[in-house]
Amino acid sequence: MKKVEAIIKPFKLDDVREALSAAGITGMTAIEVKGFGRQKGHTELYRGAEYVVDFLPKVKVELVVTDDHLDACINAITAAARTGKIGDGKIFVSEVTRVVRIRTGEENEAAV
Repeated sequence: MKKVEAIIKPFKLDDVREALSAAGITGMTAIEVKGFGRQKGHTELYRGAEYVVDFLPKVKVELVVTDDHLDACINAITAAARTGKIGDGKIFVSEVTRVVRIRTGEENEAAV
């Protein structure tokens, strides 16, 4: 099993959710976060004063998938979140050694 963490632009969340659902992947967690990468923020003008916005609003999507669904998951997120502009985000994949569904006690693939 793998944990997929994707940092995407906030307005792409619904597109990503729909793409994952179409790929047969259910269940995800979305968290509003702030950060920057190569984008390095931007400057804004507010009431005549210019200031730098270092941390940009992003959404972090987390889900755990079986190894069989990993490629479909990554392809769905990549296709749905891409705008072609800087700041589209990143996908991180890590190994998951154990999953337990609290309600039933099911473990691993059965719990996903």
